[in-house]
Amino acid sequence: MSGAGSATGVLPALQVEGLRIGIEGRTLVDDVSFAVTPGECVALVGESGAGKSLTMRALLGLLPERAAVSATRLEVGGVDATALSERGWRALRGARIALVSQDALVSLDPLRRIGAEVAEPLEIHGSLPRAAREARVRKLLLDVAMPEPERRARQRPHELSGGLRQRALIASALAADPAVLIADEPTTALDATVQARVLALLRRIADDGTAVVFVSHDMAAVRRIADRVVVLRDGRVVEQGPAADVLAAPHEEYTRELVLASTRTPRIPPPGDAPVLAEVVGIGKSFDRPVLHGVSFALHRGRTLGVVGESGSGKTTLARILLGVERADTGSVTWAGGARQRIQLVHQNPLGAFDPRWTIGRSLGEALAAGGVPRAQRAVRTIDLLREVGLDPALAARRPVALSGGQRQRAAIARALAAEPEVLVLDEPVSALDATVRARILALLDRLQRERGLTMLLVSHDLGVIASVADDLIVMQDGAIVEQGPAAGVLESPRHPFTRELLAASAP
Repeated sequence: MSGAGSATGVLPALQVEGLRIGIEGRTLVDDVSFAVTPGECVALVGESGAGKSLTMRALLGLLPERAAVSATRLEVGGVDATALSERGWRALRGARIALVSQDALVSLDPLRRIGAEVAEPLEIHGSLPRAAREARVRKLLLDVAMPEPERRARQRPHELSGGLRQRALIASALAADPAVLIADEPTTALDATVQARVLALLRRIADDGTAVVFVSHDMAAVRRIADRVVVLRDGRVVEQGPAADVLAAPHEEYTRELVLASTRTPRIPPPGDAPVLAEVVGIGKSFDRPVLHGVSFALHRGRTLGVVGESGSGKTTLARILLGVERADTGSVTWAGGARQRIQLVHQNPLGAFDPRWTIGRSLGEALAAGGVPRAQRAVRTIDLLREVGLDPALAARRPVALSGGQRQRAAIARALAAEPEVLVLDEPVSALDATVRARILALLDRLQRERGLTMLLVSHDLGVIASVADDLIVMQDGAIVEQGPAAGVLESPRHPFTRELLAASAP
C-alpha cells in the first residue's frame, strides 16, 4: 500500500480540522480532524452513532439545513469548502469529491441504462462530445473490471448482480476524475468473494492516485484496504494512526473491542452425538431456471447448521423450503416428531419484518396470541421475552423505527421465541450490524440455544459468522452442495476449490 503521501510532503487531497456538527442544540460530531493524501486510503470506523455518516455527509455538503456545521479547515481537492453555498457544493460534488454508497440498487436510477448513469457526471461537469463520452464510459467500465462493458452499458440496474451494480456505481463516481472518493460501507451486503473483488478495486483506485475515504464497521475489510484508520466514538476521534499499528496494537479499549469483535473465533460444538431432527434428501427446485438440485443433508437436534454460498447459490430457497413457504419440486424433507410445526424465522431486515405502525409490545402480543397464550398472560410473557433477549421491557412501548439495529434484531428474536420454537431459521441475521453489535447478537443466540435446546439453521455469506456459530456446515454453489461436514473441519481443511476461494476472500 502507498500511504506515503504525508511522509513525502504531498499535499492532502482532503483536509479536515476541527469539524463540528450540531442538530437542534445537540453536538453530534465534535472536533474531528484528519487528512487524506492522493494515493492513500483512510478508513473511518466506529459503531452506529459514532458520527461516521454525519462526517461523510459534511464532506459532501449533504447535511440537512437544520444542521449547524463549522470547521477550522475543510479543503476538498484544493477548494476551501468551509463557507460554500449550495451552488458551490453542487459544482464540487462529482468533480472534486464523489460518493459510492452502500446500496447500489437504490443509488442507481432503475429506469436508466448503466451507460447513461456513468455518463451523467461527464454531462454535468464536462463538455465532451457524445462520441467522446461514450468512449469514456467504456473505458470507465473497463477500469472497474466490468465484464462485457458494451452489453452492461445497455442494461438497467436490476439486470446486474450486486457486485456488478457496485462496480457501475464506482465507475459513475470516477467519471469526472475526482480527487477524493468516499466509499460508504460499499461491501456490506456483498458475498465474500464479490466483497474481496470490490475491495481490491478500491485499493487499486487509491494506488492509482485517488484519495479514498473508506467508511466501515467491518474491521476485516479495513485491514485489507486501509493505509490509516480514524476511530470515531460518540462523534469524537478516539484514536487514529497507521492501519497496521491501530489494528495490531490499539491504544484505546474501544478500538480493542472493535478489533476483537471482527476476529474469527472457532465454535466448540456440543459434546456427544445429536439425534437427527430433519432429513433432507434430493431436494430440487426450479423457477425460470433450476435453483436447487440434489440437495441432501441432516439437521441435528440442538446443533447449528451453517449454510454458506454466494448470492444465487440457493441458500434462501432452501431455507424457505424448510420453513414450508416453498414446495420442493423433487426430493423430501422428513421431520422427527412435531418439529415441522415448531419452526420460526429470524429475518435479515427486522425493520422490514415488523409492522411499522405497531409497538414492539403489540407485535410480541400478536405472536403470543398465535401461539395460544391467553390474553391475561401476554403482558407478563412480553416482559419475560424482552428480558430474555437482553432488552429493557420499557421498549415494548416503542415502534421499531425508534430502536437501534441491534435492539430491533433482539426484538425479532424475541418474537420468534414467542411461539416456543424447536427450530430457528436465521437468514443473514447480523449482516447489517456493526461488529460489536453483531458479536453480542451471536453471543445471545448461543446462550438461547444452550438454555432452550434450540436447533438452528444459519444462512450467511460471512464465514466469520459461520465459524463463530455453526457446528456443521454445508457450502453451496449454483444450487448444489459442493462440500459439507463438521464446520471446524471444513473451515480448517477445505477440499473443494470454491470453499477455498470463499476462505481466501474472507481471510482477515
